[in-house]
Amino acid sequence: MRRAVAIVTALVLFGEAVGVVLINAVLATVVENQNMSLAGMDPAAMSTGTRVMGGVFGLLLVLCGLIALLAGVRDRSPGRFRRIVLIGCAVAHGVLGAVTVGLVGWGAFAFMMLVLALLVFTLLAYGPETPAGDGPSEEPVLAAA
Repeated sequence: MRRAVAIVTALVLFGEAVGVVLINAVLATVVENQNMSLAGMDPAAMSTGTRVMGGVFGLLLVLCGLIALLAGVRDRSPGRFRRIVLIGCAVAHGVLGAVTVGLVGWGAFAFMMLVLALLVFTLLAYGPETPAGDGPSEEPVLAAA
């Protein structure tokens, strides 16, 4: 089950990456066509910044998707750095989910929480491996009277 969830998480993150890049491209085009400035900023700079931000955010989502996909295909826990990346992605989805309620609506919030749940399930299912010596011991513990 955990392999399937990790692969579904990866596919959802890949789809989200495409959506984020497309939304930012549309927003950049709108800013460019309006030719209006915000607090004296150059519209070309705002358009370029929006495109760059969409590309970087899309690449980060693809990176998180690749980490989840590799964990699912290999059926192994991701390393420490990769777990940190997935945790950061989960935190970002939690914060963005809270923001989307007011700005976009409950549907977007539900989607963000679905992605957050998939990320958390993937992280918990592929928890850190415990070395052989770190588990509970087989010897009984004597109680002091």
